[in-house]
Amino acid sequence: MVGSSTVFGSYRRYHLFTAIKYLTYLLLGINVYLFLQEELLTLAHMRGEVTAGQLVQVFSATIDTGAWVILLLLFELETSVLDDSRIHGPVRWALHGIRGLCYVVICYAFIGYGAELVSLYQVVPFTGPDPCTLTGGQWSIMLNLDDFAVLDASNCAALGSEVYQLEGVRVLTSADSLRTAQWLAWTDVINAGIWILVVIVLEVEVRLQLRDQLTGQVLRINKYLKLVLYALLFLAAAYWGVAGDLLDFWDAALWLFAFIFIELNVFEWQYEAAREGTTA
Repeated sequence: MVGSSTVFGSYRRYHLFTAIKYLTYLLLGINVYLFLQEELLTLAHMRGEVTAGQLVQVFSATIDTGAWVILLLLFELETSVLDDSRIHGPVRWALHGIRGLCYVVICYAFIGYGAELVSLYQVVPFTGPDPCTLTGGQWSIMLNLDDFAVLDASNCAALGSEVYQLEGVRVLTSADSLRTAQWLAWTDVINAGIWILVVIVLEVEVRLQLRDQLTGQVLRINKYLKLVLYALLFLAAAYWGVAGDLLDFWDAALWLFAFIFIELNVFEWQYEAAREGTTA
């Protein structure tokens, strides 16, 4: 547990650090709502029969972000708020149980991202009438991944000559929009997979720390692994920014910022444990 301000130099800096940290956590909680709003709009354009599997892929970002926020707060409790002496018995089982449930939900959301990616490769060439004759409000157009609009006279011409239909729903898209959506879907899958690897590395570190089995060799291996993983996450965030997906870019930047705090918590926790072991 972080019980002092040794890393931050003074109590004033420590309190500022704590305020920024919890503001970041609050903003991540707000992002759950923003993703829900975005995905509810997406669902509204999924005209046709929507299966349970499609619901998972539509709401994958909301499910994923919600579970990650809970997981983040659990790591905060274990590495910063609770004293090590309290993390045993029912408290420990409760923390690990809720965290395990979050992992299941996160993996479920990862499957949703994968299903969304697969669905974008299962489109079929549209062989119906001229799309501009379908502007009565029953058809939609996919402008980008999670960005849809009702098909109308102002956007039907932008579809061009190469038009595709998403399988099972009344949604059309152009070749360029489809290609962009596929790249963004790949980024979602890769980003979600890397975050799962990050939390596995962090979980190993926390568990070994609690058991007093965290060696210098394990720390060095974890350090290099996390450097590579965080670099890949930074690249994913940069791609979202360049592609103009501002919500995903903002969310990715916040998560990288939030895990800086978790890493500092762990560093301070390990520092205190080592100091107590030296003075014991």
